[in-house]
Amino acid sequence: MSIEVDLYNAAVNLVMDRYPEGWGGAAAVMTSTGRLLTSVAPETKNDALSLCMEVGAYLEAHKFNEAVTHSLCVYRDDEHSTFKILTPCGICQERLVHWGGDVLVAITNIDNKLIFKPVRELQPFHWSGVNGDEL
Repeated sequence: MSIEVDLYNAAVNLVMDRYPEGWGGAAAVMTSTGRLLTSVAPETKNDALSLCMEVGAYLEAHKFNEAVTHSLCVYRDDEHSTFKILTPCGICQERLVHWGGDVLVAITNIDNKLIFKPVRELQPFHWSGVNGDEL
């Protein structure tokens, strides 16, 4: 199997285990050493405290001092729905930029196919250019 399929399967399996009924979402990332990390969004009583599904896995990568090479996030509406791929939100894109513009991310698309693009393609006019840096 490919890294992309491994990530997808890991995220889907986590959703099915963690959220057997109703809505569910999870993220999976691969690090430069081949470590596959998964995470879910913490449930909070105050929406201001919410975090994206990917944050836990990104923090784990930092904990192990490993670069993220791939990132994927999926959700489903309920246990009878198909899984949908989510492009990282702008904040998570900024989190991924920490590891450079080559980080591959799964993107939302009309056919819900497993497509990965470098984060630099999601951020062609990234603010770092003002400093002469290039993603």
